[in-house]
Amino acid sequence: MKPQTVPQWLLYNSRERAPLVGHRYKQRGIWREYTWRQIYEKVRGAAFGLLAQGIERGQTVMVIGENRPEIYWVEWAAMAIGAKTVTLYPDSSEDELRYVADDAEVVAIFAEDQEQVDKSLTALPHCPLIRAIFYCEPGGLWDYRQPNLRSLEALVEGGLSLARESPQRIDQEIERGQTDDIALLAYTSGTTGSPKGVITTHRALLDCAERLRRALEIQPHSEYLSYIPLSWVPEQWFGVTLGMSLPMRVNFAERPDQVPEAIRELAVDVIVLGPRQWENLASGVFSRMIDAGWLRRKMVEWALAAGKKVNLARIEGGTSTLSARLANVVAEWSVLRGLRDQLGLKRVKVAITGGAAMSPDVVRLFAGMGIALRNIYACSEFGIVSAHTGVQYDPETIGLPLTEATEWGEALQWRISDAGELQLRGGVGFTGYWKRPDKTAEKYDGEWYRSGDAVGRSPASELIYYDRVEHMSELRSGAKYPKQFIEVRLRFSPYIKEVLVIGSQQHDFVVALVNIDYVVFARWAEQRNIGFTTFTDLSQRPEIVEQVAAEIRAVNDKLEPAARVMRFANLPKELDADEGELTRTRKLKREFIEERYRDVVDALYANQPELDVSIPVCYQDGRSGTLRAAMRLGTATQSTSGASARPPFPILSAREAQEVL
Repeated sequence: MKPQTVPQWLLYNSRERAPLVGHRYKQRGIWREYTWRQIYEKVRGAAFGLLAQGIERGQTVMVIGENRPEIYWVEWAAMAIGAKTVTLYPDSSEDELRYVADDAEVVAIFAEDQEQVDKSLTALPHCPLIRAIFYCEPGGLWDYRQPNLRSLEALVEGGLSLARESPQRIDQEIERGQTDDIALLAYTSGTTGSPKGVITTHRALLDCAERLRRALEIQPHSEYLSYIPLSWVPEQWFGVTLGMSLPMRVNFAERPDQVPEAIRELAVDVIVLGPRQWENLASGVFSRMIDAGWLRRKMVEWALAAGKKVNLARIEGGTSTLSARLANVVAEWSVLRGLRDQLGLKRVKVAITGGAAMSPDVVRLFAGMGIALRNIYACSEFGIVSAHTGVQYDPETIGLPLTEATEWGEALQWRISDAGELQLRGGVGFTGYWKRPDKTAEKYDGEWYRSGDAVGRSPASELIYYDRVEHMSELRSGAKYPKQFIEVRLRFSPYIKEVLVIGSQQHDFVVALVNIDYVVFARWAEQRNIGFTTFTDLSQRPEIVEQVAAEIRAVNDKLEPAARVMRFANLPKELDADEGELTRTRKLKREFIEERYRDVVDALYANQPELDVSIPVCYQDGRSGTLRAAMRLGTATQSTSGASARPPFPILSAREAQEVL
């Protein structure tokens, strides 16, 4: 019988694929390999330890730490005995951990190291159900004497007597598992309120993994680097479920800052990164070009242009001339092959982004390098919805809906409501929010699941993502525009790391709050002998303000007049998740940011040239303080080079766009 749960796949692999390498982990500079038989034994030992702690089927185990094999093994151990898991981002705050631990009714926490243990210990007085905290990195923990704190090794040792008494117990528990058992609670990012736990079953994990395998044609035994956190559901589909069922060889870097090095060493076949990470890779290319000599810079620019003429034409369904193909061959051998090698993308066959909107120009840039970067669109609640499939797709879209049924879920159906919202039914469906029946009911329009996303439809029936429905904006004049549509195009600039577009029915025009890319601008300033001391100082230099204005003007030229950003401010500090400005997935908390920088926004609309600000900040050691700065407010006047040029898609409301298409 085909495995019906993730742990049943592990049991299958331990018997049918025992000698194959499943995990590879770099430790002290050496890549260590674990076969599926070894992985099974690690999981089995941890599972007996959990049982010995009194953890039972249906209870919740929390996991927090950087991606490493033990994170996977503990999650599988909990699933093996019928418990469900909840995984947090490594940089989650103490308050976030306490909230989720209490809401999810957590009974045990696996905390990777001292940092995560310290945060977990603060939850004990507030969460009486927690009976144990265990860890795998002992550094700094030698003097800790809490009775319910122990190492992973001690947890395994605690289960040895039970393993001797009932050696088949774990296998029996695994075989008891049902496909509709809850595998995990995936907490939402909390952009519009308190995070909610999305009930995710084994059926949902297996269905999404199968849809992705078919759509992206992922091959067995592909090399995959586990980098995106397990708290982001796509890693549960790729690294956890596909890594197990396909299977793939899942690799783990020694530390997060060594991921780029690991990507280059492994030359992976499959890579999944968030939009910000792909944008950072693109920004890194531009940054190195700034440091390169004039001739080398021109060679790279020429090679990327030559690659786009052929590779982008192929993706967009066009044709290329013989001379363009010959130029691409020269560009490939002289520049592009080496550029891909430097980025660690030399052998990549499946490159994926998702989770938030990304500028189509990033897709086009990587196409110029010879990499077919594909968008996927999914909801934590409903699962995978669409993807760029096949050889040809439109970079301006989020792909075709994956409507085909699988053995786990029925055919997926979709529609665009009168308000322009994407609505879904079929597939595995939405199981609901943990302990939130009222919030679950709000997500339905009859039998249709309401995604909350405003979309359009291209002539080829691919979905065009505009923004969240509640973020579709209208100015005082009645002109409508999508903020995120503009933001993703501004972020394509190597000089802009993050941007928040503002403009409502109380405003006559659009303004923006900009976070500059410090690394890129620091090199840019050094080349021009522009002195600066700190991020704050650099961000307010007049030369920097003017360069950001030029980047905004370049995007304005492609927008309808009402949607153009007229004024902007470079924030004197980086937006920070620890200060509540971003979610852990790097999404903007719009309402919070607008309120926090209300004085700056008001000054922009009052056409003030400067403003003195005092901003509360949170330092890495936990201390609080105040940043005082003199901000220089910029004006993005229109250039004369085609200000009437129209955007690739109309800037209309989602409903108007649907009617036009």
